Amino acid sequence: MRIALCIEYDGSGFRGWQTQSGGGTVQDALQAALSQIAGEPIQVACAGRTDAGVHATAQIVHFDSCAERPLSAWVRGTNALLPPTVAVRWAQGVADDFHARFSASGRRYRYLLLNRQQRPALAQAQVGWFHLPLDLAAMQAGAQFLLGEQDFSCFRAAECQAKSPVKVLRQASIGREAETLVFDFEASAFLHHMVRNMVGSLVYVGNGKHPPEWIGELIASRERRLAAPTFAADGLYLSGVSYEQHWGLPPLPGPVLPGFKP
Repeated sequence: MRIALCIEYDGSGFRGWQTQSGGGTVQDALQAALSQIAGEPIQVACAGRTDAGVHATAQIVHFDSCAERPLSAWVRGTNALLPPTVAVRWAQGVADDFHARFSASGRRYRYLLLNRQQRPALAQAQVGWFHLPLDLAAMQAGAQFLLGEQDFSCFRAAECQAKSPVKVLRQASIGREAETLVFDFEASAFLHHMVRNMVGSLVYVGNGKHPPEWIGELIASRERRLAAPTFAADGLYLSGVSYEQHWGLPPLPGPVLPGFKP
């Protein structure tokens, strides 16, 4: 039987999603817990790998198991065995040809950037930080150059394993909530470090280092060396994965906490 799960996690204490020797990843923790519930080794596949320090409010995974368990056991039982910074939000039986990664039609990421002179303390692992004033209108204008089907090589990490740098960005919006800038991006798929590199370059626009049109020039250049350095992982959240309705997945959950909107 194939089961899909929706997972949330605080990535600040993990070495990323992808399992690796020595453990310490979200995948390692999840597979260990699921294996105990199933009474057999479980391997999971995810919708989108996240780097060390990156969080998720709606990561989707799937796994196969011969064990017959109620869906509640895959949720409550697994959560009882997981670290406190990882939790299963829901479980759903799916068709055998469902794949968390390859069946997805889109992914959404949110970046939270605290924009004030003083560094954060209470939310220091949950938000990025920039100490100089930022021009929101200029950044919003620059973000419009990101939309559509384009070659995003200028925002691609050197170690990216994607077959093509061409992606379709459907949303690139920026808003402000008190001292926090909220960046929302939706695309068919993302390149490695793409969101963090876009945020860094938009910050360059916001602090007046470049005009909004510079974002379009960057994309046309396809040169990573011309863009801003990769921004901190702290404020980045995998906030949603889109699937066609026929897969029958439950709705994605809302914010983790009232008033906290990753």
